[in-house]
Amino acid sequence: MIDLQFDRVSKKYRIYQESEAAPGKPRSLTRRLWGNRNDFWALRDVSFEVERGEALGVIGQNGAGKSTILKLLYTITAPTKGRISINGRLAALIEVASGFHPELTGRENVYLNGSLLGMKRREISKKLDNIVDFAGVSAFIDTPVKRYSSGMYLRLGFSIAAHLDPDILLLDEVLAVGDAEFQSKCIERINQLRRSGTTIVFVSHNLGAVENLCDRVLLLRHGEISCSGTPRYVISEYEHMLTQMPTWASVGLNDNAPLPAAQIIAVEVFNSEGRKTTIFATGDEARVEVEYIAHERVDDALMEIYFYSMFGNLHTHFSTEVDGKNLDLERGRGIIEFICPELPFEVASFKIEASIRRRGSSFNDHIDYKHAAGISIVKGKAVHGVFHTPHRWRVKRVASKESSDVETLVKNAD
Repeated sequence: MIDLQFDRVSKKYRIYQESEAAPGKPRSLTRRLWGNRNDFWALRDVSFEVERGEALGVIGQNGAGKSTILKLLYTITAPTKGRISINGRLAALIEVASGFHPELTGRENVYLNGSLLGMKRREISKKLDNIVDFAGVSAFIDTPVKRYSSGMYLRLGFSIAAHLDPDILLLDEVLAVGDAEFQSKCIERINQLRRSGTTIVFVSHNLGAVENLCDRVLLLRHGEISCSGTPRYVISEYEHMLTQMPTWASVGLNDNAPLPAAQIIAVEVFNSEGRKTTIFATGDEARVEVEYIAHERVDDALMEIYFYSMFGNLHTHFSTEVDGKNLDLERGRGIIEFICPELPFEVASFKIEASIRRRGSSFNDHIDYKHAAGISIVKGKAVHGVFHTPHRWRVKRVASKESSDVETLVKNAD
């Protein structure tokens, strides 16, 4: 059975710009209000179907049309052309905690927000304990939410929406809620909904979560479907597309501003097979290459890679300082390669940032600093906590006290 269908759907927005009047001539009110009009097509001739119980991922760069698809499905806006068919009760997890009132308690907001999402009061009361336990805010449930931390606020909002029982669920970047442990709970809840037969449309920049959760993926580019297929195939195509674009702007050789002693040109991440990628599993081998250009000799330099959570927390870093050796950068281009035999991260997404500084300088005293790409971690080696620790184990035999006592008695009898 087909739950969702897009049939040659297009969406056009009109962008108005105030026009300039000719010198010496006043502008009419109409011209001041409307001015010039440009048409922007957010989607062009998009067609796809989602079967009952299927999880469809939608990925692409900002402005590709991902959120427009969700708004059309949730009837926030209507298509300019084409037809959309929906078969079943639909719920959306787009604006987490958007219905909260800051002066009301957490308990009161559960009832308020739940009713806005289409739940009946009796249904909310039945699920209240599960909602509160899932969010981890039981000690503060009767406290006004204006006193909640941002994490508590968002966790409660997600928990309410995650306990809906729709036929079709729309998800938009909901896994950017809470810490890594809570994100894992979110993924498990979404998997429970999948196993119960819920149809899911998941829009996200978290490629690891898309690969983990989805049966099929669409890649959007400039409002059109660039490719469609299995998660691994489509994500590979997306990564290939991104690697064909500049990592960042030119290093500024022609700028008027004075050049730093050295600059980072690019940061690239490779898996154990030597393929450039942004998807890894916990415990995978990874290799990070930092390409730089030194405009003058830099003695005793440090090259470092930082891994930040999506919430700005520093989890770990790679550094040329690890073995105590000196790194002297000669004039010209070069590449520093970092090799990590086992990535320790739990299931989550991480931002990669790179730095060149001098040994002994303060943490923020950089010669150059760049915000690089990110990586997504999918389930690999087991993690119970916040990171994986490589280790080994073995069985060691120990003689029991009883057998030792028997041997002693036998010897005495002899």
